[in-house]
Amino acid sequence: MSRIRNCLLALSLAMVTTVGPSQSAVAASASELATDGKAALERLYAQSAKARTYGRDARAILVFPKIVKAGLVVGGQSGEGVLLVDGKPEGYFRISAASIGLQAGGQTFGYALFLMNDSAITYLRENDGWAIGTGPSVVVVNEGAAETANSTTLRKDVYAFPFDQKGLMAGVDLEGSKISRIKR
Repeated sequence: MSRIRNCLLALSLAMVTTVGPSQSAVAASASELATDGKAALERLYAQSAKARTYGRDARAILVFPKIVKAGLVVGGQSGEGVLLVDGKPEGYFRISAASIGLQAGGQTFGYALFLMNDSAITYLRENDGWAIGTGPSVVVVNEGAAETANSTTLRKDVYAFPFDQKGLMAGVDLEGSKISRIKR
């Protein structure tokens, strides 16, 4: 069963990379990514006072303004983002994942990852790719959890806030996602 699953995942990745538009057709410039990332972060802050608290305490923020996710049994997601340090762009990244299971539909959403300490930033800078679940600990914050967060409860390496979810697919998560540096 594991072998079949791996074959289906490989097939879905091949379909996403060959059937979808070319990277050059959809790739944003560095200035577009920085502008979109800052605007997305402001939208998140307008929706959540607690996100502003995380933002104030974070050492850096990795913002993916638009991630596209689609699937019919086999699925995938991808998006590009910007690493903001002291409000200035320091690097550009891609997030991608493939999945298999009971799923159908498509959606777009954004993610802001608040890197709370220097070790999380160092890990991101020094590793060519970061699979969520390895390296720094990541906590996905939903609105209910965000209501109880304060500066004394912010003890993890990275806090992730989903936002701007649109579409007809249940679930927005980072499980199985890989974050890789891109050149812009």
